[in-house]
Amino acid sequence: MKKIKGLFFAILLIICNHAVNAQTSIDHPASKWTIQNCVNHFQSDKTVPTKVGYQYWFADKNFINGRTLKMSVVAPHKATHPPHKHAEDEFFFVLEGTAKFYLNGDSVIAGPYTSFYCPSMVEHGISNAGDTDLKYLVIKDYKPETN
Repeated sequence: MKKIKGLFFAILLIICNHAVNAQTSIDHPASKWTIQNCVNHFQSDKTVPTKVGYQYWFADKNFINGRTLKMSVVAPHKATHPPHKHAEDEFFFVLEGTAKFYLNGDSVIAGPYTSFYCPSMVEHGISNAGDTDLKYLVIKDYKPETN
């Protein structure tokens, strides 16, 4: 249990560090940051449906310079998409359910309070390996688009 609490605390520190760094590095005045726009309570009417469940953006790409925090919910024995790769690295953190993590040809089944790091340009995926909904957080820093 201590390991679970430690891991959860470490992930929260990463999120908070990103938020603090974002708040000090954005080109907007400090008055932009208020308790009203820095606290996001889950609102079911703001979910975005997917083919296999839904997602909820706690922080979208526009909030803190591309740094995002999203919750995904996936139906039993489904996946949001097949394994893929992209320029951004990414963290997953399982809240509820049973996930199957895939990384470069290997996979592992894991339950709640498990994190999964996906390095940049490495094939990865996550799917629901259980009989109940899979609920997980996705922490990602989108690179600025270049024209």
